[in-house]
Amino acid sequence: MQGLRQLHEAALAQRGALFGWVPVCLAIGIGGYFSLRFEPDIFVWWSLALVAVALATAVRVVPLALQPLVIGIVLILAGAGLAKWQTVTVDAPVLTFRYYGPIEGRVVKIDRSASDAPRITLDQVRLERIAPHRMPARVRVSLHGEQPLARVLPGDMIMTTGHLSPPSGPAEPGGFDFRRHAFFERLGAVGYTRNPVLRSALAEPDGWRLWIFTQRMRISAAVQAEMPGETGAFAAAIMTGDRSGMGQDTLRDLRASNLAHLLAISGLHMGLLTGFVFAVVRYGLALFPWAALRFPVKKLAAVTAITVGAGYLALSGGNVATERAYIMVTTMFVAILLDRRALTLRAVAMAAIVVLFLHPEALMGPGFQMSFAATTALVVVFGLMRHVDLHHWPGWLRAVLSVVISSFVAGLATAPIAAAHFNQIAHYGLIANLLSVPLMGVMVMPAAVVAACLAPLGLWGIGLWVMELGLRWILFVAHTVSAQDGALSHVKAPDGSVLAVLSVGMIWLILVQGRIRWAGVAATMLAMVMWVQTQRPAILVADSGGLLGQMTPAGRDLSKAKGDGFVAGIWLENDGWPVAQDVAHGRDGVQGEGRMARARIGDWRIVQVSGKTALAALSGCGGADILVSNQRVEAPRTCLVLDVAALRAVGAVALDLDDNGDLHITTARDMTGVRPWNVHASRDHDIPAILYRQNAEGPPEATLASQSE
Repeated sequence: MQGLRQLHEAALAQRGALFGWVPVCLAIGIGGYFSLRFEPDIFVWWSLALVAVALATAVRVVPLALQPLVIGIVLILAGAGLAKWQTVTVDAPVLTFRYYGPIEGRVVKIDRSASDAPRITLDQVRLERIAPHRMPARVRVSLHGEQPLARVLPGDMIMTTGHLSPPSGPAEPGGFDFRRHAFFERLGAVGYTRNPVLRSALAEPDGWRLWIFTQRMRISAAVQAEMPGETGAFAAAIMTGDRSGMGQDTLRDLRASNLAHLLAISGLHMGLLTGFVFAVVRYGLALFPWAALRFPVKKLAAVTAITVGAGYLALSGGNVATERAYIMVTTMFVAILLDRRALTLRAVAMAAIVVLFLHPEALMGPGFQMSFAATTALVVVFGLMRHVDLHHWPGWLRAVLSVVISSFVAGLATAPIAAAHFNQIAHYGLIANLLSVPLMGVMVMPAAVVAACLAPLGLWGIGLWVMELGLRWILFVAHTVSAQDGALSHVKAPDGSVLAVLSVGMIWLILVQGRIRWAGVAATMLAMVMWVQTQRPAILVADSGGLLGQMTPAGRDLSKAKGDGFVAGIWLENDGWPVAQDVAHGRDGVQGEGRMARARIGDWRIVQVSGKTALAALSGCGGADILVSNQRVEAPRTCLVLDVAALRAVGAVALDLDDNGDLHITTARDMTGVRPWNVHASRDHDIPAILYRQNAEGPPEATLASQSE
């Protein structure tokens, strides 16, 4: 009874702060679903649904102290159900082989790839010799060669000849799964073309989405014509969400100075825009006593801000990040309409609930995590500052202090998430943000509103001129800060559980009431220790079989100086040592040149061969215990064979030695399992065993051969 009484008192102490746990419980269910390595069958889902209904029905008869726990379990099950429902809803055919041939479709998106190549996304796809029921819903094609984007317009029906392949899996076991990302984007194939893109027909917009996309691109082109160069591309990006004009050098400088968030239309832009509109309408009406005394000016301003924000959401393309930002600001303005405080944890929680209901898969991306981490931290800190009396300070000093604290808190809250996802830390980011964010708020975004208002009169050049002044300064800050020595450092990618533990610690610290909240500090410290102790794989093998990487004291040594460059870059970034591929190739680890390379891990010998000629010239396994090849190995070999067929089935491979000197093999499929987004790539092929013991009878070659039979 004493224990139940204490539990009851602890539960009562949390009353008033429990609503914040609703999105947390939903996120646990969603994250749990996506972390599974198998897909539950229909019997499991029906069972979970019945359990959720039973618990929801019985919640009123359980002791008061246990009610939050029961409701939390129901919400966790609901989160898993949301994720499953979204998975079923977006499911679409995926290309199952490498395709070369005619490609036809309608342009629904235009952007640029990481290699700075123009890129188009097509729907209404038609590919040669593919049945309609197996046709991908969307494909994405990079345009190589001299093919300016001006030749391609939204809604165009285009045709070309190019290469397509299924979306690729993780570049290494446990890495970012592009295949899952593409699944929820309904991308069934990605590829490139070096051939001209021909316009077969100009389709009339048959829906509001395509019509809005057409208007976005027209506005973007007009802005860049009025304001040429990187500044115009920057302006187009923050006004319409079109980043296709941004160069990779500028993007790198913005990331290195921690100013890349100014480019994406997210919480900052939506908040500045709607806040400016709210202030103009509210104080503008207040200038007229007749209106101010008869109408709820504050609420009219809130409604106007919500409406303008909706227009900005549509104009910017309505991606998940912008949608999330709009939901957050709308929640806060609705609080004003209901005469509640706008900036509260309850408002943040409500916004998170809406986003998770609409896009449960967004939970796994850095955008959702960073956005809500920054917003929550700011609400908590400024909530605490309400108890600090600063009224005797000058107004300008309070404004400066507010900007400094905002930049510092938001940067501190998002730094570990950004480092975990992008493997880098911008050391001068606070300085760059202090020099740029105020200008974005008082000059750039207001000028954008003025430009939009004057556009019907043909006078929008006035607003664009003011915007250009502000954006030139921001780009100058980005270039200057990123050029400083030590502006950027790199960290290794953490284990997948680190962010989960870190998130639990921070949420516990914020939401839990009483002394027990300080347990969140211990969880946060534990996450940092786990991160530091994360070990990178000793050997990595690309899923193409064409690249091998061995960790050395000087960094990872790669088997070749060029080729498989995208995978090589990801490996080096995750190691925390991003250098050029040819530099990594020059390290002392992997031996050999040309078509054959050799590496060693403990007593295990690895040979990697590229091309049919090199494979045909290899006798047996070339004296190695493991053979890696980017070709299909047909003849039996007395060693473990990781050829292109095996690697396409299991994905990238990591090799490590455990404390006993045994070889531990981990594949990408071991980490991802077989799920709806990769089921087409899963075949009846497996690595013979997880652990190959060196102390088994006979030499390693014999042991491997016997296990592979």
